Amino acid sequence: MKQEIDFIKFNPTQNMTILVKTYYPVEEYKHIASKIMSYDSVHAEQVGFIEKTVSDKAAAHLQMAGGEFCGNACMSMAAFIASEKKLKQYDMTEVLLEVSGSDKLIKCQVKKNEDEYYCQVTMPIPKKIEQRTIMYEGCNLEIIIVRYHAFIHIVIEVEELSNKVRKKAQSFAKLLGVTLGANMIGILLYQSKTNELTPLIYVPHLDSMIWERGCGSGTASLGAYLAWRKNGEIIAKIKQPGGSITVVAKCHEGDITSLKIEGSVGIVAQGKAYLEV
Repeated sequence: MKQEIDFIKFNPTQNMTILVKTYYPVEEYKHIASKIMSYDSVHAEQVGFIEKTVSDKAAAHLQMAGGEFCGNACMSMAAFIASEKKLKQYDMTEVLLEVSGSDKLIKCQVKKNEDEYYCQVTMPIPKKIEQRTIMYEGCNLEIIIVRYHAFIHIVIEVEELSNKVRKKAQSFAKLLGVTLGANMIGILLYQSKTNELTPLIYVPHLDSMIWERGCGSGTASLGAYLAWRKNGEIIAKIKQPGGSITVVAKCHEGDITSLKIEGSVGIVAQGKAYLEV
């Protein structure tokens, strides 16, 4: 027996994202997400579900499969709403979203370009940013901890991206997934000389670990750290394997006061998927 699922597939900086339009109970999200993400199905890095809103101010409710917050999925949801509105070329619209992992509505501005949408998302503000030196695998490891309501990002500055560095990041993410109880763990490997970010995202609930080609929430966390370090405003185009995402962040007296990301989203497929129950 197979389930029929209505879906839309998006390309935000090659962080391939599927949004499911068909209603299913929350307890089925994990199964559906793991199936539809797989190589022999629609294939993507993450899955969100479009639900009914609680607030009458929100245009949609986006629930990620692992309960995490995702900036690129917010961009994708906003782009879909703009496409449903039949937004004309170079016109702009603004939408508010309810999103898992955030207790506040997320504001998105969307502009229709030739064959894609350019989105700006007002991101959740970190609860705390701190710098620590920890002992890990017999070595001192300098890390930046960016804490949110339901997830955590770790920024680690690296000189190069060797297999050893990647494996160390993966084992560190697994360890944090066990010890912290967060919905999502992000290990953000940052090469400051070239302004390059290589994001590893681990969702313990789904046991999903992916080296993402572009990470919106990771870009925001890196921008928050850079503004916090400067204790001022930064605007940075962060290069990632799938392209660049721009972050705009402001810090005043040690507190992040504003955090936004900007990037392009393409709608690459829409239709039905058939999954084994």
